[in-house]
Amino acid sequence: MVVHSASEQVLAGLDPEQRSAVTAPAGPVCILAGAGTGKTRAITSRIAHRALSGEISPRHVLAVTFTARAAAEMRSRLTVLGVGGVQARTFHAAALRQVRYFAPRLLAGRAMPELLDSKVRLVTLAAARVGLRTDRAAARDLAGEIEWAKSSLVEPTDYVVAAARALRDTPHEPAKVADVFTAYEQLKRSNGVIDFEDMLRAAVWGIEEHPDVGEQIRGQYRHFVVDEYQDVNPLQQRLLEAWLAGRNDLTVVGDASQTIYSFTGATSAYLVDFPRRHRGATVVRLVRDYRSTPQVVGLANAVIAQARGTEARLRLELSGQRPAGPEPDLRIFTDEPAEANAVAARCRSLIDAGTPAKEIAVLFRVNAQSEAYEKALTEVGVPYVVQGAERFFERTEVRQAMIALRAATRSIPGETPLPAAVVEALTAVGWAPDAPPAGGAARERWEALSALVQLSEEYAATPEVVPIGEAASVERPVTLTDFTEELARRAAQQHVPTVDGVTLASLHSAKGLEWDAVFLVGLAEGTLPTTYAKTVEQVEEERRLLYVGITRARQWLWLSYAAARSPGGRARRPSRFLPQLDRSGGTERATGTGPARRPERRRTQIVSCRICGATLLAGPDRKLGRCPTCPSDIDDELHERLREWRQRVAGAQKVPAYVVFTDATLVALAERRPGRPEELIAIAGIGPRKLGLYGESVLALVDGAGVDDVCPEKTFEIES
Repeated sequence: MVVHSASEQVLAGLDPEQRSAVTAPAGPVCILAGAGTGKTRAITSRIAHRALSGEISPRHVLAVTFTARAAAEMRSRLTVLGVGGVQARTFHAAALRQVRYFAPRLLAGRAMPELLDSKVRLVTLAAARVGLRTDRAAARDLAGEIEWAKSSLVEPTDYVVAAARALRDTPHEPAKVADVFTAYEQLKRSNGVIDFEDMLRAAVWGIEEHPDVGEQIRGQYRHFVVDEYQDVNPLQQRLLEAWLAGRNDLTVVGDASQTIYSFTGATSAYLVDFPRRHRGATVVRLVRDYRSTPQVVGLANAVIAQARGTEARLRLELSGQRPAGPEPDLRIFTDEPAEANAVAARCRSLIDAGTPAKEIAVLFRVNAQSEAYEKALTEVGVPYVVQGAERFFERTEVRQAMIALRAATRSIPGETPLPAAVVEALTAVGWAPDAPPAGGAARERWEALSALVQLSEEYAATPEVVPIGEAASVERPVTLTDFTEELARRAAQQHVPTVDGVTLASLHSAKGLEWDAVFLVGLAEGTLPTTYAKTVEQVEEERRLLYVGITRARQWLWLSYAAARSPGGRARRPSRFLPQLDRSGGTERATGTGPARRPERRRTQIVSCRICGATLLAGPDRKLGRCPTCPSDIDDELHERLREWRQRVAGAQKVPAYVVFTDATLVALAERRPGRPEELIAIAGIGPRKLGLYGESVLALVDGAGVDDVCPEKTFEIES
């Protein structure tokens, strides 16, 4: 019996591409890893294989990633593989550890300054110092802008030019932001504190300006691994280069199609340019998707296939490895409440059928969209967890708005229409019924308060029925007092258990996670892509955001949008990123004795490859019922009889042959061999009219009839 060494056992179960990544020689290695392709397994196996074979020592490895959770998972997997001692940390944790250790040497015996956990308080003071009044939302936006500048190695004096060059949507006039930036840096120094970007800079400074420190760090860390390399910003790259100090034992892993944080300063340029910056680098592509069904993978491929720009140069076409699953469900609703109610109902049915609530996620573009889903899930008794954001009624601006609304019940005349009264009351907390302000946090705050206005409009449309006698009643308009009581009731109802709940999350905060069932909601123009995506690069990032959302789903995927925000509202178009499919599926109409209402929802017909199960989106592929790369099972003899029959029919009608059936339709008939009218009409290009004209003859030919049997002297007349 052959006994394999421990390093060889690490290779067991790896696919060919993963094995290539693990066994790549020392030096620069770039692993392009698509969603669900086992990138963490590949990089931990590479570290373990090199360590167990004696090529490297685990204590000389530094593996950096972007979340503490990912770093912990990396350490856990290495332990299972029998390798301990590897330092797996986030960029910030690694830098903090080094700065703290070397602080006495770097700071002449002084302790390391206190580290700010948030910039908001000092930014608020800095804004006031330069004559700019800000609330918490505006301060968060200014803090985010300062973080972008510092992560991009931009100094306060260079901010105006850098922001213009980067086409930043600044929260205030750029010169004023630069003033706040300058004042913030001054306040930091006078208070003796540093922020996270300062800490990274201190680590770089310690290595570059103190040879003894640099030599000690280089002696400790000789082999580097960087996860999620597409998310590295210039400051982090500068630190990585300081660690490397010209050495090249570097393994990076990333996916350019998941670049969605450029607004924070992250850039995929280092990933895209890796082979150029590191001559002779080994490049490995992981494309076997073990997470999602072929149907989900096919849709993801179709969405990202339309991508343009720098990141598209490294686009990966994934190959689903799981068994076939259900088709993605594309839905169109009349309005957002109908969309939210349908999602909640589907969540309820999935849970009732055995899917754990924690394995379901509802993903949206902005956090302000969560309120409708919080309400809808509560009404059907489904617990939920809001990830990456406060629950709607716990947000500061919403709590302030509810206080303002209660106060307004004493000052606004009772006969004031409810929506107008709500708008008037919300002006007290800084909301205005015009375009939302610039800045992500400020826009989110505006949208949250705007959701209260929309809710008041819906509530006002259902007046209270008050009885005035045994057989009579009258409608009483709802008042501001009624509305505040309704808000209090909704807030109380949403105190549901958060254990094992459906996840409500923004698309950005969902990156790196996965669920059995994923609902992608609100996929309308103006929301995804957002109206603030004005450049080609910004629009492409929005496309990648949808791609990230799709690839979170393992089994069930739902994509939907509402034709209007509220009942009877202005019509909207679906997101330009959604595939242009035939919307010929079943339509459900409201039941009742009155006039027919607009469809409550419309399902999009999705076609899967009958061979591999992948979702088909291109017209010719949908007609054939298979991927162009899957083997054809055409009946050549039937195809020839169909061609001869088409030629006779076209001659009799004096029309070109393609008017009868196109070449692609003939191939589809010869491959799919329909045996019933419903199977025939399921082939794209054969509608009710052609079914009536040619259906009987085609079905007879498929059944084995000769061309002379179906049209010896028969002619076909085109209906006028």
